[in-house]
Amino acid sequence: MSLAVINTRAKLGLQAPPVSVEVHLSNGLPAFNIVGLPETAVKESKDRVRSAIINSHFEFPSRRITVNLAPAELPKGGSRFDLAIAIAIAIGILVASDQIPKDQLQHYEFIGELALSGELRGVEAVLPSAIACATEVKQLIIGTQNADQASLMESLTVLPAKHLLEVSAHLYQTQQLKPWVGIPVNTNPNHPEINDVIGQQHAKRALEVAATGGHHMLLFGPPGTGKSMLAGRLAGILPPMTNKEALQVACIHSLVKKSLRENLLERPFRSPHHSASAAAIVGGGSSPQPGEISLSHEGVLFLDELPEFQRSVLEVLREPLESGEIHISRVAAQISYPARFQLVAAMNPCPCGYMGTERCGCSVEKTSRYHSKISGPIMDRIDLHIPVNSIDNRQLWQTEEDQPGELNKDIRQRVCAARSVQLARQGVVNSRLDTQKLKTVCPLDQQQQAFMDRAINSYKLSTRSFHRLKVARNIADLAELEVPDIPQYQEALNYRCSFKTLAT
Repeated sequence: MSLAVINTRAKLGLQAPPVSVEVHLSNGLPAFNIVGLPETAVKESKDRVRSAIINSHFEFPSRRITVNLAPAELPKGGSRFDLAIAIAIAIGILVASDQIPKDQLQHYEFIGELALSGELRGVEAVLPSAIACATEVKQLIIGTQNADQASLMESLTVLPAKHLLEVSAHLYQTQQLKPWVGIPVNTNPNHPEINDVIGQQHAKRALEVAATGGHHMLLFGPPGTGKSMLAGRLAGILPPMTNKEALQVACIHSLVKKSLRENLLERPFRSPHHSASAAAIVGGGSSPQPGEISLSHEGVLFLDELPEFQRSVLEVLREPLESGEIHISRVAAQISYPARFQLVAAMNPCPCGYMGTERCGCSVEKTSRYHSKISGPIMDRIDLHIPVNSIDNRQLWQTEEDQPGELNKDIRQRVCAARSVQLARQGVVNSRLDTQKLKTVCPLDQQQQAFMDRAINSYKLSTRSFHRLKVARNIADLAELEVPDIPQYQEALNYRCSFKTLAT
């Protein structure tokens, strides 16, 4: 019977559901049809497959060819799925026409794009397929461009090939493909040093506190005071990712590009322009792709000139800031992507940026309208509000010997130690504490309750912003204290209420 079944995988967010490519040759007028809910882009693969087989000096069957993509209820759309099934269709035709032994296929999965010449090209989103393939204990045949990415799954045997002829020779057992040896993971951080920022000790301290507990923060101050530089230093003092975290981040990035990130254990840093749309930030499209919040998962999302973003764009951040994931619903699919990032936002105190100086010509109404571009719920979800003021000119001429600063590794060491304490005590970092655990790790005596009561009334703190004062728990962890005391609560309140004072 002229029937062959080839194994490949589709792309569905971070999932890679299995797809069987069933190829049947029958008598009748020569034809080449693809069924199984394919979209237009998928149907075009038959032309590439035909040319690749002929240019590889194989006989293309002059018969009726039917290719079924099962399961039929799974939509087969987008360029990635088209590329993934192209080589599987080619191999299936060769098997169905008895040019390759059928019993060689059950141990393999095929993912790759075929050029008209028969060369194999890389595709996107190989890593989720590699993880799923390893779970099924099969070997993965792909193009050499994707070999490094697929080899991140250490338990998987990756067999890269450059041409359809190499795959055929392997299946014929005349010349075996060599398993790919994965590239060594780069563990050297490549972040700019925090001591490059002149002065701003208060802001540097806030960065350390934010990194310790994974808190969101807002930097506000005049132009040119170092807000963007400070934001760019946060990723450099965060602890390195675990292998599990790095694999998940690599999976997300594989959905949008074929190449690997330079340092897989380095936390991502994303800085979209303020003209970005809501779909670019949270993800979307007819075939939902991850947005900036997912591409910054386990890393830092920096929004410079925060009030310049459209209000509708900022409002879509509400749920991800709380839940750490985003759900995208479209007609074709409903996809969930992780989005556990640290938000760092920067803005000027007024439209011109020079509030309180002779250069400022902004009226009260204009400044109020500028602040109102950011809604209260968004501000409530940002734990630290840090002023970044102009520095004394004399500090500009000081050398490193005159004003030595700490290196990233020194601060990162303290952050890692404090995070280890948090994970051992409660299993999560402080920013993810729920109400019950917060009461346990931050017990308030009568004096502390009275102090916090006055603070809530004076600054009109919401319930959410009160619970965000778990920042005090960070400060206590950095100081190696069992429980926070009045000084830690005072420092936490100072981080929380400085912008509120400016806005009023």
